[in-house]
Amino acid sequence: MRTSLRLLVSVLLFSTFVSAQDPAQTNSQQSPPQAVVLQKDEGEIRTRRPREIAMASREFTLKVSPKNNGSKHLVLGTEEITPGAMIPKHKHHGQDEILLIQTGTAHIWLGDKEYDALPGAMVFIPSDTWISLKNTGKENISLTYIFSDPGYEETMRCSSVPKGQPTPPISKDELRVCQHKGHAEFEALETDAK
Repeated sequence: MRTSLRLLVSVLLFSTFVSAQDPAQTNSQQSPPQAVVLQKDEGEIRTRRPREIAMASREFTLKVSPKNNGSKHLVLGTEEITPGAMIPKHKHHGQDEILLIQTGTAHIWLGDKEYDALPGAMVFIPSDTWISLKNTGKENISLTYIFSDPGYEETMRCSSVPKGQPTPPISKDELRVCQHKGHAEFEALETDAK
């Protein structure tokens, strides 16, 4: 009962935030798409806020998105996943995703199947498919992720801060609000809410 009440309050706060946004102002602030060439260490570098559930890495970089270069159809980012680290089980509503594993070795849970992915592997994750990944090797996984539509990057921004800023812990209720912003669902948050 108490968890349901917290979830309801979080959803109401999120709804209030969304309805307070002026769509005309938001759309007018988006610039037309810009061609870019970014080096490995360039882009919007962000630090995830500490949390109770697993996180793949502390830092990630958003390189292509509506806010970065005005892309209306794609989101692309990168991160380094250390040995033993894990992307928690989650799924994206309305967005396909592609993972490109440049270095490292991963064990992947995709839908109801499991795979091992070696350097150079590609993983296609259709919308609404559960995905989890663990670095099972001895070196970092150098990961690139691409989304077919904008959205999930808002979950990532909501639960992180620009690199160099203070990183206050984020609660499970705040993470629930963030997952809804980006049309995502994390199994650990949904299981905990029931």
